[in-house]
Amino acid sequence: MSFFTFFAALLVSIGSEAVMRFLDNMLASFFLLIFIIIIGIVFDTIGTAATAAVTAPFNAQAAKKVLGAKQAVKITQNADVVANYCNDVIGDIAGIVSGALGAAIIFTLMGTFTYLDLSLTGATMTSFVAALTVGGKAVGKSVAVNNANDIILQVGRIMAWWEKITGMKLFRYRR
Repeated sequence: MSFFTFFAALLVSIGSEAVMRFLDNMLASFFLLIFIIIIGIVFDTIGTAATAAVTAPFNAQAAKKVLGAKQAVKITQNADVVANYCNDVIGDIAGIVSGALGAAIIFTLMGTFTYLDLSLTGATMTSFVAALTVGGKAVGKSVAVNNANDIILQVGRIMAWWEKITGMKLFRYRR
């Protein structure tokens, strides 16, 4: 798990840094930061929904060949693994990368606007990233608990679509 996390974080970090350098635009970098925060919130919501979802309705839907229901059954049967990857791997990587990207934005701002106070600007960015991340995850968890089966069925549909288009499963099922 740590090995995978290391390389996933490295890939996301290098990728976001490359995109930021390519964009060379403060507004675009800011939107990239918000996008990464949203990715963390979405995956945290999925992980929480996986642990709160109930398998029985998906079994009935799978018997009726509802698109994504078979994948939803596997998600709920493997909720611990799904939650671990979504919350702890992807969610945490997004949090770390968003912090690093926020710092990179601050350093760029400091080079452009030399009159800015580093401490105040850094504290403001840190507060902004933390507020969006923590607030977004709190809302996401509430939505996930109250709409777990709907969320997992949508994720199952995305997985079914992906499997149909590419022929690849998004993760190996344990059960």
